[in-house]
Amino acid sequence: MQNLLGEIVYFFQRLNWLNYLDLILVTVVFYAVLLLLRDTQTVVLLRGVLFFVILLTLLTSFINLPAFSWLVKTIVPALLFAIPVIFAPEIRRGLEKIGRAGPYKLFSTQKFSQDQKIKQTIHAVVTASARLSARQHGALIVLQRRENLDDYISTGVQLNAAVTPELLLQIFYPNTPLHDGAVIIADNLIVAASCVMPLSASGILTRSPERQMGLRHRAALGTSEAVDAITVVVSEQTGSISIAHNGRMIRRLDSERLENILLAFYQPSDNQSDNIKPSDYFRKIFNIRKEDE
Repeated sequence: MQNLLGEIVYFFQRLNWLNYLDLILVTVVFYAVLLLLRDTQTVVLLRGVLFFVILLTLLTSFINLPAFSWLVKTIVPALLFAIPVIFAPEIRRGLEKIGRAGPYKLFSTQKFSQDQKIKQTIHAVVTASARLSARQHGALIVLQRRENLDDYISTGVQLNAAVTPELLLQIFYPNTPLHDGAVIIADNLIVAASCVMPLSASGILTRSPERQMGLRHRAALGTSEAVDAITVVVSEQTGSISIAHNGRMIRRLDSERLENILLAFYQPSDNQSDNIKPSDYFRKIFNIRKEDE
């Protein structure tokens, strides 16, 4: 143990200011990558890759396996070339985000304006959901977060319209051309309607009291399992409002609770303490509602 500490001290004594700068730059790069991948499905894949690399390193370092070590040394370079291919969509989205967010967006006035737009969007969604619920008109609204939804947007009809309760009510009016499928909201715009979303394959709806729910609820849950988006669904049979995220669904929400949950995801600093993540906040509410049921 003393030899190890001595080697660590000797290592830091040999470092100069260029080495420290080098380490800081590498740390910043890794931090930026993790920040872009935060709360996405890619984190699970990245965790698996890191576990695989660490396991191979331990096996080749502490156990004398010549053939296996040769195989690892042959495969690892190919893996390095495969990583950009595996994470190509995330890299593209990250570069697009950097390109769209110019230096002027870093100022507080721009942030304040963006916060106001988010509040207006959420208020429009909540108002429309309440009216749809009162009329028992079915609806499925998907709110994009960090993960891009271009693959699902391409399945629907492009709108790129402002988010208003009146437009959402018109879209989901029964027997209109766009009432089937989902509305996708991104960057405070209704980018598309009548979109085809993935259905849940987890079987949660068949093992619980929610088993009588239809395709809209299965699509809401399936979307939340595939991406980090928030899905709001209004039942056509009962008019009840539900919200799904990360493979979990909260049912029978009123407009006030729905707005609080959405604000917790898009403006957590105004609705909860900084040390509570929106996903943890949602999980807490889910557990409370589950106990009540």
